[in-house]
Amino acid sequence: MDTEVFVCQHNPIDRIAPDIYGHFAEHLGRCVYGGLWVGEDDQVSTDEGIREDTTALLADLDAPVLRWPGGCFADDYHWKDGVGPREERPRRRNMWWPQGRGRVPEESNAFGTEEFLALCEKIDTEPYLAVNVGSGDPREAVDWAEYCNYDGETEMTRLRAESGSEQPHGVTYWGVGNENWGCGGRFSPEAYAEQFRHYANYLNTFDRVMGDGSMELVACGHIADDWNRRFLDYLAECVDFGENTVYDLMDHLSVHRYYYAGGDTDFTEDQYYRLFARTAQIATDVDRAAEALELLAPGTDIGVIVDEWGVWHPEAVFGNGLEQEHTVRDALSAAVVLDDLNARADVVSMANIAQTVNVLQCLVQTDETDAWPTPTYHVYDLYKPHMGATALDTVVDADTETVERKGDEFGEGDVHEVPLVSASASERDGQVYVTVSNVDKNDAREIVVSLDSDAIGVESASVLFDGLSVDTYSDGGNTEAFQPSEIPVERSGDRSVLVEAPPSSVVGLSLSV
Repeated sequence: MDTEVFVCQHNPIDRIAPDIYGHFAEHLGRCVYGGLWVGEDDQVSTDEGIREDTTALLADLDAPVLRWPGGCFADDYHWKDGVGPREERPRRRNMWWPQGRGRVPEESNAFGTEEFLALCEKIDTEPYLAVNVGSGDPREAVDWAEYCNYDGETEMTRLRAESGSEQPHGVTYWGVGNENWGCGGRFSPEAYAEQFRHYANYLNTFDRVMGDGSMELVACGHIADDWNRRFLDYLAECVDFGENTVYDLMDHLSVHRYYYAGGDTDFTEDQYYRLFARTAQIATDVDRAAEALELLAPGTDIGVIVDEWGVWHPEAVFGNGLEQEHTVRDALSAAVVLDDLNARADVVSMANIAQTVNVLQCLVQTDETDAWPTPTYHVYDLYKPHMGATALDTVVDADTETVERKGDEFGEGDVHEVPLVSASASERDGQVYVTVSNVDKNDAREIVVSLDSDAIGVESASVLFDGLSVDTYSDGGNTEAFQPSEIPVERSGDRSVLVEAPPSSVVGLSLSV
């Protein structure tokens, strides 16, 4: 079965922000306690309580940004509980999630700001902090910014020094709440707009006067049709200050999207393809958010962030800390999402898959003694050459699988046509990198990749999941099965190459031009 992928080198989109390949860690299940942090006395090697096997995997992935502490947890988290001597930190409620190996709804505060920022330093990633809007106040938020970023002599900087850091941490990304339309306070768009500009006014003023002007604020958006428009419209009903407008308070607008079809390992063929139809909704979410910004904040450079996304199977429930098996199907869906985000490099400034370790569509799993990469981890590893490169317009001519509409899913129409091939391409320093996914469950596909350049050279070609069933999942004992292997590539013309992609596989091609 033939498919054509046209890479338009003369139609660049924009630089692919490395932060599109970002991650998210919440105090939920075994993500932090057991996955990232185990303390000083444990069965695995640690560096100041942080698991070294987990950090080694994340460092190898070149993780660009890590969002913390939530999630729903963020809007009932008071950051001062998690600084200072660890033995003196209060034990608090975690009313959203049971966590740790014992899965109790409590927070020890053993892992706080300093531990998180130390983790970020170990894996060379940018921190992204979410402040408490639901049960906090602007003063608490600005105090946290002062603690992290100010280099003077104040109560907050003395507290930072007492907690082990003389120098400021220089945190750039600050989320003003999380899902404030839901667990973060159940605000209406208008009520959240009031809260956002209240918080953002003080955070931006702090950064302008006491910082270096580098802080970037993320407003919480929504995937509901008119939520973002109502939020942006009401936000504008504010007296301008000097030459600035209210939109100068905001650098990014975020949306969240989870999806599933069938179970984690038990699904029908229809459910297999339905998952990809639902995956495509992330692209629609980004487009709608971008359209709202263009309509109500024209001329601004506000980016769209998808700071929670991924597969959330029915097996991942409150009682088990939102854990699920991680299959080839899940990894393929991640590849499709990353292709869609690459194609929107001109509007997407960050994305954070949920979550980093053990929870939902994680990239790393752990037990008492080991850590291992999931199939989705290998997709992220294969896609690394896209990070920071220039996205190129990519057109795919492929067969589709028809998925019937159920309820209100997929928007208008009775069916959704799922493309059986997904692709994206980027260019840097005379190299074009192309990722191609054959989501056809049953058949290999001959894929012709065409460029605008003559005399294309094939530098490397690799494939993931060749020969694996779509329900194969990682269990710590089969990690070698998910490793990439080389795949042959033929010249099919002066400006094209041909590769035969196995069923349910992801291919990465590095081409010189």
